[in-house]
Amino acid sequence: MADAEKKDEAPKKKGGAMPAILAIVVVTALGAGGGWFIGGMLANKLQPTIAAEKAAEQAKAAAEGKKGEKKEGEGLPHISTAENGVVQLEPITTNLSYPSENWVRLEVALMFKDKPDVKVSEDVHQDILSYLRTVSLQQIEGPRGFQYLRDDIQERVDLRSQGRVTKVMFRTFVIE
Repeated sequence: MADAEKKDEAPKKKGGAMPAILAIVVVTALGAGGGWFIGGMLANKLQPTIAAEKAAEQAKAAAEGKKGEKKEGEGLPHISTAENGVVQLEPITTNLSYPSENWVRLEVALMFKDKPDVKVSEDVHQDILSYLRTVSLQQIEGPRGFQYLRDDIQERVDLRSQGRVTKVMFRTFVIE
């Protein structure tokens, strides 16, 4: 009778996790190999373009007498000119409201519709400084928080400039 019960039982499956692991390893290897192959193809197509750009940069630097060396205090090139209606504001450095030991440094440029107005630029600078002092670190964390910060600053600039500033361009944004 015991033998009859053993015969009625279905045989147990063997090796449940091993085929799944093997399948994952094979798919990962195929993905890595495909990425390596396509990356090699793209790199070969881009190398002549990159070499031409480097040569043009070196020729330009040699023509200007720089010879690849940077002047002290030189950071991002200034983009503000009267012709294009862009005014680069002085860097804004302040602490956040919470936690107060965190600092933020922000460099922005304003694009005016017509002729740049220095008085409006100074007012906007002070307004952005005042606003940043009220912001907490949690409000500006992550990409969504940074986008909200950009939108808030753009809205404040629109109100302060009465529509004369068309765009606020972020040059640098650092939180310490």
